[in-house]
Amino acid sequence: MAHYPFADVENKWQEIWAREGTYRARDLSGRPKYYVLDMFPYPSGAGLHVGHLEGYTASDIVARHKRLKGFEVLHPMGWDAFGLPAEQFALATGTHPRVTTERNVATFKRQINRMGFAYDWTREVNTTDPAYYRWTQWIFLKLLEHGLAYQAEAPVNFCPHCRIVAANEEVEQGNHERCGKPVERRRMRQWMLRITRYADRLLADLEGLDWPESVKSMQRHWIGRSEGANVLFATDAGDLEVFTTRPDTLFGATYMVLSPEHPFVARLTTPDQKAAVEAYVRRAAAKSDLERTDLAKEKTGVPTGAFAVNPVNGARIPIWVADYVLSSYGTGAIMAVPAHDERDWEFAKVYGLPIIPVVSPDGKPYELGDHATIEDGFAFNSGAFDGTPTPEFKKTITAWLEGRGRGRFAVNYRLRDWLFSRQRYWGEPFPIFLMDDGSVVPMDERELPLALPEVERYEPSGTGESPLANVTSWLEVTEPRTGRRARRETNTMPQWAGSSWYYLRYIDPANGQALIDPAKARYWLPVDLYIGGAEHAVLHLLYSRFWHKFLYDLGVVPTLEPFQKLVNQGMILGEDNEKMSKSRGNVVNPDEVVAEVGADAVRLFEMFLGPLEATKPWNTQGIVGIKRFLDRVWTLAEAGFDDAPLAGDLERVLHQTIRKVSQDLDELRFNTAISAMMVLVNALVKDGVRSRRAWTPFVHLLYPFAPHLAEELWERLQAGTTEPAGRLWDAAWPSWDEALATEDMVTVVAQVNGKVRAQIDVARGTPGDELKALVLGHERMQKWLEGVSVVKTIVVPDKLVNVVVR
Repeated sequence: MAHYPFADVENKWQEIWAREGTYRARDLSGRPKYYVLDMFPYPSGAGLHVGHLEGYTASDIVARHKRLKGFEVLHPMGWDAFGLPAEQFALATGTHPRVTTERNVATFKRQINRMGFAYDWTREVNTTDPAYYRWTQWIFLKLLEHGLAYQAEAPVNFCPHCRIVAANEEVEQGNHERCGKPVERRRMRQWMLRITRYADRLLADLEGLDWPESVKSMQRHWIGRSEGANVLFATDAGDLEVFTTRPDTLFGATYMVLSPEHPFVARLTTPDQKAAVEAYVRRAAAKSDLERTDLAKEKTGVPTGAFAVNPVNGARIPIWVADYVLSSYGTGAIMAVPAHDERDWEFAKVYGLPIIPVVSPDGKPYELGDHATIEDGFAFNSGAFDGTPTPEFKKTITAWLEGRGRGRFAVNYRLRDWLFSRQRYWGEPFPIFLMDDGSVVPMDERELPLALPEVERYEPSGTGESPLANVTSWLEVTEPRTGRRARRETNTMPQWAGSSWYYLRYIDPANGQALIDPAKARYWLPVDLYIGGAEHAVLHLLYSRFWHKFLYDLGVVPTLEPFQKLVNQGMILGEDNEKMSKSRGNVVNPDEVVAEVGADAVRLFEMFLGPLEATKPWNTQGIVGIKRFLDRVWTLAEAGFDDAPLAGDLERVLHQTIRKVSQDLDELRFNTAISAMMVLVNALVKDGVRSRRAWTPFVHLLYPFAPHLAEELWERLQAGTTEPAGRLWDAAWPSWDEALATEDMVTVVAQVNGKVRAQIDVARGTPGDELKALVLGHERMQKWLEGVSVVKTIVVPDKLVNVVVR
C-alpha cells in the first residue's frame, strides 16, 4: 500500500490557494450567502493545541460544504489581542505588549495555515490595531451620546502591597496571586454601560434563535427577570425600600438585612453597635461578590441596634447587616422571611431569630421542619388574608400596599450594568476629555482613533489608576474646541469591548468612512453559524447581543440579533482523560502531530473522535487508523482512473454514501459522515474500482474533511478529460438518486451497560465499525454517554450495540 505523501501535497495546495486567493469572499455576489464564524482566539504565547483546532475544523468543513452547495461563503479569522496576559508579560519581562502580541499572532497564523483552513485572510482583524479600535471608540461615543455610558463609583480589588487594582481572575481566595497578600474592595470611579435598558429585549429575542437550550437558560438566568413588589418599611432614618418576589410572605418577615454598602447602615446603627458594625463592614469589603453569595458558606452578620416597622402588621423587626446581601441586587436591602427562604432560614438559625410560617399546603398551621418551605400554597398567620392562594395573594397584597402608599408592583433583574473600565495599559483608550470642573467632553469623531501612547515602562501608578497615569505628556492636554485644560481618561476598555462587535468588521474591514457599509451588512448578516466554546455562553454572547441591538437602533445593522445558530464544540481532553494543560504535561502540540501524519489526517481524526458537542479524549494510537484510510485512498488513486460504468451493489453504496454524508453535514454529524466514506472506500478497494463515476463524487464528499488530498485527486481526475480546469471550491456538491440509495432497513437496539437506551434504524448489513460509530454519535445516546468513560463496545451486526461504560 502506497503512503499518502501529505507533506508534498499539503504544501503544494496551501501555496496555490494562497497565491490564487481561492477563499476570498465576494460581497454582493448574487449567490445566496452563508456566514460561518469561529470565536476568534486570544493569541497566547503557548500557541494552539489540538483541542483548539476542533471548532476551526468543524467551521471549515461547513464552509467548504456550503460553498459546493452554491452559497457565497464568508469564513474569516482575526485576533482578540488586548487584555491582561500581555500586560502581565510586559511587567515581568519589559517586552512591549504589542511585540508579544505580534509574535503570538504570527505563531497562531502559521499553525492555522498549516491546517489548510479556508479563511479569507483579506478580512483579518486585530482588536489592538488602531484602525480597528477606532470603531470600538466610535461605538463608545455613541453609547455616551445616547445616555448608555456613564460614570459611577464601583468596587474593585485593590492590592495595598502592590498598589494596583487586580482583575477578578488575579484574585484567589481573597489574595492577589502576584504577591499572595490580601486584597481590599475599594470603590473607584468607573465607566458603566446601561445594558439593563436592554434586559427585556435580550430575554425576548432569545426565542427566535437556534441555540442550545442550555445556553439560552444560562442567558435567562444571568438576566434574571423577576416580578414582585417594592415595599417600604418605616425606620428612624426614613423609609427603607426592599424588593421581594414574595410579597405574600410579608406577615412572616421577622427581621431585615442591609448589605454592608447600604447608605442606611451608617444612619441606622446605634452608638453601642457602631464599633461592631464598622468592623464587620471592613471585613466584608475584602470579599468578592462570589465569596459573599456562596450558598455553602456559613452566614455571618451583626445587628445595627435599629428596628423597622412591617407595613402589613405594624410589627417592629430588628435590622441587621450581613454580607450575603449585595448592594448590586434589588435595593441592597431585604425583608427576611426565614420560614420561606433557605438563606434567611440558615441566618435565623445561627442567630436565634424568630421563624414564623405564613404559607402552608392547605392554609392550616404546621410544625416547622428542618428547612424552609419555599413552595406556593395558601396563606395563614396573615390576618384577613388567611386562606388566599399564593398567586392571588401576591396581587392582592401588592394592591393593598399601593393603596396605602407603602409599596408598588416592580420588576427586578439580576443583570447589572456592565462595568466597562479596567485599570490597565493594554486596552482601548476612552476617547474623552475629563475637565477640571468634573464634566466629560467627548472627542470629535473625526479625530479618532485615540491611540495608546508608546511607553517603555508599564509599572502601575500606585494609586490604583492604570499605568497611563504615569504618561504625563499624553495625559495632560488642552481640549481643542474650548482651549481649556483637561486630562485624558486613565482607565482603558475591557477585553470584551473589541470582541463584542468583531464579526461586523469582517464584513467590511477596510472601510475608513463607516463601521460597516449598509449594503454589505444587509447581504451578510446575521451570522448563520457561530462555533465556539461553552465558556462564552453568557458574557461574550450577552455583550455582543447588547451592542448589536444598540447598533440596530442606530440603523447601523439590519438584524435584531447577531448570531442565528450557535454550536458549542466539546472539549478534547488529554490522553489521560484530563483537561489539556502545561502543568499536567498532557498538551498535544498540533505542529508535532501534523509533521507526523499530516493536516488532512488531523482534521479527519478530530472529527472522527465523536460528536462535535461531546467531550472526548485524544488518542494518538487512533490517528494511525485515519492515516491508513488516507493511504488506501491514495493507493487506489495512484493506479489512475477510467470511465467504466457502475452497477449493482457499488452503485447503491455510492448513492447511499452521498445521501448519508450530505444529511450528516447538514446536521453537523461529522463522525458518522466519515464512517460512511470509509464504507465506500472499503467497497472501492475490494473491487479495485477506478471509475471516475465513483471517484468524482467521492472526492467531492472528501473535500470538506481532507481538502489537500481531495484537491490533488480532483486535479488528476480532470487530467485528460474535457472537464474545464478549476478548483473544488468552485465545484458543485453531488446529488443522489433516492431509488438507488434505498435498501432494506433493520432496527438495531442500542444499550448502555445492558440497558436499552435507543432503537436506531440502519441499513441491513451495516459494517460493525460504522454501526458502532452510528450508535456512539446518535443524539438519543448522548445523555447516557456524557461524562463517562467507554470501556468497550459490543456489536452484534443487524441486532444490537452494547456500550460498556464506567
